[in-house]
Amino acid sequence: MASLFFYYSSMNAGKSTTLLQSSHNYQERGMRTLILTPEVDDRFGQGIVRSRIGLEAKAVLFSKKEDLLQVAKTELETGALHCVLVDEAQFLTQDQVSQLCRVVDQLEIPVLAYGIRTDFQGELFEGSHHLLAWADNLVEIKTICHCGRKATMVVRLDADGKAVKEGTQIEIGGNDRYLSLCRRHFHEMRDAE
Repeated sequence: MASLFFYYSSMNAGKSTTLLQSSHNYQERGMRTLILTPEVDDRFGQGIVRSRIGLEAKAVLFSKKEDLLQVAKTELETGALHCVLVDEAQFLTQDQVSQLCRVVDQLEIPVLAYGIRTDFQGELFEGSHHLLAWADNLVEIKTICHCGRKATMVVRLDADGKAVKEGTQIEIGGNDRYLSLCRRHFHEMRDAE
């Protein structure tokens, strides 16, 4: 029975690595997967999912207007599809999360979505909000703060390494722009002058 999974964490927890390993596991058994990645995330080039440890795979780009149920149906026209994997799932819209639910419920294809739960201000992303509400299975991928506690928050850094407190929710970046912290150190860093 197909299900919608949401694998969530702060940054640097290995979400993309886990996605790529899951896709590899399906493919190793002769099954076909569809990897989706949002066009807004261009850190590694368009249509590429790459992990920080160097694994990578080609992916189908989607925009905020893309109907992901239709993307899956189109992919089915070329042969069996055994799993849909979504990288950077926090960038999904509410409609796209609903479409992924239909991929599971109508097409009976499992969907594995990987993303960050909250932004640099501690607010839920739209995609994460709806995945947390509608996914059949929620799986936290853990990483740690510099203090050794579980990191659940992400802080955006300016050029001087200080916490950014305002700005647009989406600003693409990696270790040069973001730091995963426990809640205590998140607040301490944001409260520092």
